[in-house]
Formats: sequence, C-alpha cells, structure tokens
Amino acid sequence: TYANRVGKGTHKALERCTEFMQKFKYVLPCDVQQFFPAIDHQILKNILSRTIADEAVLRLCGKIIDSGAGVLTEQYVMRYFDGDDLLAVNRPRGLPIGNLTSQFWANVYLNEFDHFVKRQLKCKGYIRYVDDFVLFADDKKQLHDWRDAIIAYLGKLRLTIHENRAQPRPVTQGVTFLGFTIYPTHRRLKRIKGLAYQRRLRAMYKAYLRGEVTAEAGRASVMSWLGHVRHGNTRGLVRKMFAEVKRVTVADIHENRSIDGVVIGTHNEIP
Repeated sequence: TYANRVGKGTHKALERCTEFMQKFKYVLPCDVQQFFPAIDHQILKNILSRTIADEAVLRLCGKIIDSGAGVLTEQYVMRYFDGDDLLAVNRPRGLPIGNLTSQFWANVYLNEFDHFVKRQLKCKGYIRYVDDFVLFADDKKQLHDWRDAIIAYLGKLRLTIHENRAQPRPVTQGVTFLGFTIYPTHRRLKRIKGLAYQRRLRAMYKAYLRGEVTAEAGRASVMSWLGHVRHGNTRGLVRKMFAEVKRVTVADIHENRSIDGVVIGTHNEIP
C-alpha cells in the first residue's frame, strides 16, 4: 500500500500508476464499499493475533479497536455473507475515519489481501491506496478472472467492492485514481475536484475581504493545493480558476507559471 507509509504517499502512487499505464495494455480499477464503517473488529483482532504474541499488547490493541464500535453505524448498510445468520448485524464493526490508529489498522486489515494479489494471483502491476486499488495486465480475461477472485477473497474479510465500477478497460481510456484521471501520456485532475476547490477558493476570498481569513492562511491553502495538482496537466485549470480571484491575475500565471516558486503542471507528456 502507498498510504500512511514512510517513503510512499499519493504522489508516489500516481507516478507508479503512470508507469504501469505505459507498461500494460489493460487496467482494472477497484474500490471497497464503505471501507472504514465495514471493518470487522473480530477479523482485525484475528489478523493481529497471527503476528503479535504478547497478550498485553493484544489487549491494548483490542481496547483501541473496541473504542470505534458503532461510531460509523449510520454510514454502514448491512450486508450478509455466506454462513451469516440474523445475528450478524450485531457484529462490532467500524473504525473512526481520521484517527491515526484507524489508518494503521486499515493497512493491517488489507495487508494479507495485498499478499494474495501479489503472490497467489501473481499480479505484477498492482497499487493500493487505502481502499482504492488498481491491477494491470496485458490479458483482459486475466483481469476478469482476478476480479472474481478478489470479490471472493474480500468476502472473507466481510468487504465488498463496487462491482459495477470494477470493469477491465484499455489503458488508453484512462483510469480514475486518487483524484486524477491517468492516461499513459498525461494526467488530468478530476473535474469534480477542480470545481470543489474553485468553490472553496471563492468562499475563502470573500472571507478574506471580510477580514475573516488572513492572507497567510489563504496563501497556505493555495500553495498546498497547487503542490498537489502540479502532478497533473493542470495549467489551464489553474489559470482559469485564479482568473476569478483578484489577488492572482491571469498574467501572473501565464508569464511566471509559478506562484512563490511552486511550478504549475505544464507537462504535455509524462516521460
């Protein structure tokens, strides 16, 4: 997994995805439904017990896991799996989204799944970031077979994927991953992501004019966003967006192609 690990991260995952888009012919995108609300406490504890021998540590882990019971109940739509009875609805599940321990437990929960994909399915092109993952191959039928195997394996973890979205496709059609649509030659920010930040930028500028937001806070937000979107072909998007904000003019972006040293994505091709 590329999530919550030193030396990994979103941008490394995007770069790796681009490499695979250039190397393979087909891609299978998958995402787990209701991942954090669906994490089963007993299954997670069983996974930990296979690695941790110290009973005191296991008890501590158990207390942390138990503290999340019921936190995301309203977000979970009950699903029944093979062998379930009516009492399955009472199984403790769910981890608080955003907690550092939850991020770690999420990696632990799907660690054995990662090994299954790499070692048993022998998929040479595989990337996972939390509950989103993509598989690559040169054989479309192979991806269909892997899809069926993945659905069966995740069922043992009481997880499901969005099956209607998980369809093999040629890499030339692009794949949506981590907020970008990635092609073999370039990346584009998802339109919904751009529109969302555009609304946020307008609101932030109005708040600045009312004296509710400092220039430093606004600049920090902008720089953070630019640092992310520069990993795609976003020059036109950024220019259009900042044209609506008086403090940053179209001319500044067009001539300098940077704001305080952050280069805006201008790559027509990805090497």
